[in-house]
Amino acid sequence: MPRAPQLHLLHHFTEFRPALFRKQLRVDPLIFDDILGQISGHVIFQNQSNNKQLPIAIQLAIFLFRAGHYGNACTPEDVVQWVGVSVGTVVNCTHHIMATLLDQHDQFIYIPHAHSEEMCRARAFTESRTCRAWRNRIFAADGSMVNLYERPGMFGDSFYDRKSQFSLNCQVSLNRHMHVSKLTVEGHHHAS
Repeated sequence: MPRAPQLHLLHHFTEFRPALFRKQLRVDPLIFDDILGQISGHVIFQNQSNNKQLPIAIQLAIFLFRAGHYGNACTPEDVVQWVGVSVGTVVNCTHHIMATLLDQHDQFIYIPHAHSEEMCRARAFTESRTCRAWRNRIFAADGSMVNLYERPGMFGDSFYDRKSQFSLNCQVSLNRHMHVSKLTVEGHHHAS
């Protein structure tokens, strides 16, 4: 059964339940307002169409909701239930905000220096959760899935992913001591 849209609750959460605001968008209301202020003048939000865009605050809320969730909770279809707009609108809003953030990359994306205390803590955490082979690796990126045309003949079921497709999981890692990127392709392991 579809649920009622909840986007309108964000204003209430801002005033009376900021923890719920953070739970939905993964940022404090003041940070949300700061980001909104920095992106509002971007040209992507200006159009001459008879079909007006959603207010920038709603587009940002949609993007942050998707970025802060994973699995089924961040699919456009599930965001539609949370916000009460069409799938196409969710996709467009996501693209608009991504474009503005990438255009203002240096304002929004902070990458600590390779020898900073933050990076040392990140490396220690990664090593404690994975294996020593990751030592001195910088930014394991993404884990994008590449769909396969059909089920592989050998170990085929291990390539079956959470989206009910056969795919490979690609991961790129950069080794600080090598000037070559390493591409790792792995099959998915079905979790029962």
